[in-house]
Amino acid sequence: MKTENIPSGDSSETRTASPANDEVQANWQRVVRRRSFLHGMGAAGALAGAAVLPAGKVFADDNKRLSKGDAAILRLAAAIEFIEADLWQQYNELGGQVDNNDNPNAGNPDYIAALQNLDGDMPQYISDNTDDEISHRNFLNAYLISKGAQPVDFTKFETLQPTKATGALGNGRLTNLQTLTVDTSWYFRYRSTQNPDLGAKFPQLLNIVKQPAIPLHDNYAKSTIQAIANIAGIHFAYIEQGGSSLYPILALKASSLEVLRILISIGGVEIDHFSLWHDKMGNAVAQPLAPLVDPGTGLTFPDFNDPANQHNAMLSAADQQAGSQMFQTNLIQPEPCQFISPNLPPCSIIRPTLSENGGAMATVQSFIADGLFIGQNPAFLEQLMDLASEAEAARREGQD
Repeated sequence: MKTENIPSGDSSETRTASPANDEVQANWQRVVRRRSFLHGMGAAGALAGAAVLPAGKVFADDNKRLSKGDAAILRLAAAIEFIEADLWQQYNELGGQVDNNDNPNAGNPDYIAALQNLDGDMPQYISDNTDDEISHRNFLNAYLISKGAQPVDFTKFETLQPTKATGALGNGRLTNLQTLTVDTSWYFRYRSTQNPDLGAKFPQLLNIVKQPAIPLHDNYAKSTIQAIANIAGIHFAYIEQGGSSLYPILALKASSLEVLRILISIGGVEIDHFSLWHDKMGNAVAQPLAPLVDPGTGLTFPDFNDPANQHNAMLSAADQQAGSQMFQTNLIQPEPCQFISPNLPPCSIIRPTLSENGGAMATVQSFIADGLFIGQNPAFLEQLMDLASEAEAARREGQD
């Protein structure tokens, strides 16, 4: 099996890639090459296998018109929310407090119990987060329609099989939570005084490779179902830290003040989600749950509040000098870091906020590296690539 550097925003650690994810990466690279070729021929708007309105019909009413860039930005945001709504619905089926009709949710009792070891209110938080992402998806699509622009609909790609665990519904899925390679470099990024937008790189906190974040069946050993719940908690934070960066990056491209208002309003909720999950995931690597070893996979969750575990040779010299600050689990507020210029005082900020590190293309590539699309139709990646590249190309009107 080969190893590769898996892009994850700003992670620098080498991780092992699965054959299935290799295939997704290969499909993605073919799409990238094709898009580059088409762009060179002036056909950057071409979209294979996706329904697209004719250019003259994208906007129904000149009085309600969105700029081409603003429409592209909101369509990409709607696509990301469609993806997030799908994965959160899977988490909610198995671990949430209420179902999609707000009725009490039986879920998967063993999984719920393990999640509640992280925090007793985890099921309620999962249900709330699920509702939020569905509301974001539905609002963005409705707003696009109200402006005569085309909404985003990935329903035809909801073909992935659910798990066989108690609580899982039988419908097809857009995303795959069964073989995740979770980027955990964000944990160090938010404790460091260095900034990825100024070139800083961060290693993985944990090496979570090809692991499920939801139960695949019933009757796991207690330590294994706890490890699965721990992975889920860490994955929650990974997903939401991505949105925390993506929305301000998209907002910087918006021309309309109303579109700007939408992006910063939804983006603020993504930051709130991230802060919540950053706090809860810390309980997976702190006493009394940690240390924990899954005997089936060997995956280990150390107690990172123990000084004996507060070291990582792949951290930069400056970050190694920070010592316990880089590991302490209750340090969930963003550490002040370099911003704009290393000559300015450190500032507590969301990071990254440069497009190359956390924008449309970086977000999609990070989702691919996460394993979310293992088993998906290549046509889905084609459509997602179009949406990401068009959003990436958007510029605020009047910008030099």
